[in-house]
Amino acid sequence: MTLGRVLGQDAATATLRRALARGRLHHAYRFEGPEGVGKELAAVALAQALVCTAGGVEACGSCEACARAGRRSERAPEVPLHPDVVLVGRGLYPPELLGGKKESSEISVEQIRRVILARASYPPHEARHQVFIVRGAEELSMSAANALLKTLEEPRPHTQFILLTSQPEQLLDTIRSRTLPIRFGPLPDAVVAGLLRARGVPEERLAGLCELAGGSMARALALSDPEASAAREAFVRGVLEAMRAPGLGAAIAFAETGERDRASLVDGLRALAASFAVDARLQVASASSRALVAARRHELVEDAVASIERNGQGTLVLGALVASLKAGRQLRPHKPPGGPPPRR
Repeated sequence: MTLGRVLGQDAATATLRRALARGRLHHAYRFEGPEGVGKELAAVALAQALVCTAGGVEACGSCEACARAGRRSERAPEVPLHPDVVLVGRGLYPPELLGGKKESSEISVEQIRRVILARASYPPHEARHQVFIVRGAEELSMSAANALLKTLEEPRPHTQFILLTSQPEQLLDTIRSRTLPIRFGPLPDAVVAGLLRARGVPEERLAGLCELAGGSMARALALSDPEASAAREAFVRGVLEAMRAPGLGAAIAFAETGERDRASLVDGLRALAASFAVDARLQVASASSRALVAARRHELVEDAVASIERNGQGTLVLGALVASLKAGRQLRPHKPPGGPPPRR
């Protein structure tokens, strides 16, 4: 993987290329943007450029060092084979390597101490640089972030940090102030469609998958699974039926039916939002006054997605969403329709 093979992120890769050409790399970057848009691919490509033995500005992509930096071990932990390219992430390392610490919800301070700090105090093992990539940096625990901070402030020469995050606002202010942001946007639909096509996804499914993926290749791949597709369609039908049923009983019953993890609930809600977006466009094309209704419903679903991503309780958010769709306006959980609209 070289920077030239990171698709759809021309501004980000151009910034990194200029820094490499001038020999002016910042010691700590923060690659921020949605999940599945190429942040980790770009981080690996930058790491390859820094360990490449061919002598060029960018990675050659074919020398042994580039190959080892780009390949992962076949057994856990699945980390780069090059000793000077170090990957950190929640749950990446088995508990026995972290003093028995199981990382179910955060990157522990033990991982930072044992994987980063124990290596960052020494020079690179064999390459010109040592590169540390932190996947999901927003998941650093408070103690882990503080342990990393000192090294970010005073790194050894030829030590490079790349923090990957889809939620930069969740990082400590001190971490953000010591890392230089490189922003990655959603992938263009043409790029997502091309990548899906190369993986054998039927042509007739591409437009719908791109609509739901929102520029994320990771989401597009997850959505392309037939079983997941059937589950999303059932979810959308369930919401629409509950929305059209009299009273709130159907809304409450639907919200409490079935076990839904956060990821599957967000996928279902995004499918629902996409269906309202399609309806809105059709209504606009026919000059129907119901276009505003469909647009408002789309907005309500997007608000529900944001609430879930802020760790909102799924059953409450879903119940409130169906009630809001019935009322045509935003309602708080447990607040029945009727009466004056809430103050904002």
